[in-house]
Amino acid sequence: MTTHTETALFRPIDNSATSPVILHAPHGGRAIPAEHLHSYVISPAELEAEKDVMTDHFTDELVAAITGASAVINGLSRFAVDVERFPDETEEMNAVGMGVLYTHGSRSQEIRRVPVDDEKLLMDYFATYSARFTELTDATPAVHGRAVIFDVHSYPEALLSDELHGGGYRAPLCVGSEPFHASVDLLATVDGCFPDLDAHANAPFAGSYVPLKHYRSDARVSSVMLEIRRDVYLDEATVTRKPEGFASLQRSLQRLIDQVRYG
Repeated sequence: MTTHTETALFRPIDNSATSPVILHAPHGGRAIPAEHLHSYVISPAELEAEKDVMTDHFTDELVAAITGASAVINGLSRFAVDVERFPDETEEMNAVGMGVLYTHGSRSQEIRRVPVDDEKLLMDYFATYSARFTELTDATPAVHGRAVIFDVHSYPEALLSDELHGGGYRAPLCVGSEPFHASVDLLATVDGCFPDLDAHANAPFAGSYVPLKHYRSDARVSSVMLEIRRDVYLDEATVTRKPEGFASLQRSLQRLIDQVRYG
């Protein structure tokens, strides 16, 4: 049987020789390998509806179209493995059944019971993904003296029941970071590259992805999360891309990468 780690379900693009920037699109995929579908306790139609609600639609395409950066693009659905969760008891989303391996969905309903054999294969995927991202993050400062990660996500206009910190204003652009991994100057550059979007810092979501090896230990690694409210570029009711909204995001993201790369 072919396992996930032997399939091309995530795509690393290594431009570390020429760029300090790494783009990340962890939640744009919808794929769930057929050998794991038996563990879901909801119907196929209900599972697809959950993907419609919680996939970061088209962020994979957004990142793939950008030039001048490395990238890691995940093709596997977060409903199979969430590659950005902590794989232990420190993960706060475990409390709502949305740790590395989701057991509950967007309405706090049970969606899956993960057999031991499935868990091993899925966690192997998680480990392989994390290791590849770590390797890329290691290689980049070795050339440039720095690595700048932009962690690209989207989120719905309406609050979901699984959100632990989602109350309050839902800005068109939520910029997540923490001081150790994001300078004031870097955050100012981000704001300046998205002039058409009202941006809020760490609200409703906070922080940004950094490989565990580098987290709060390697100041050469910067990371900023870009959470784009979906109505900016998407008709959420039909999961249809808005051409001008999406094109505007591409231009803004490319401008950001160019400024960080050459700045």
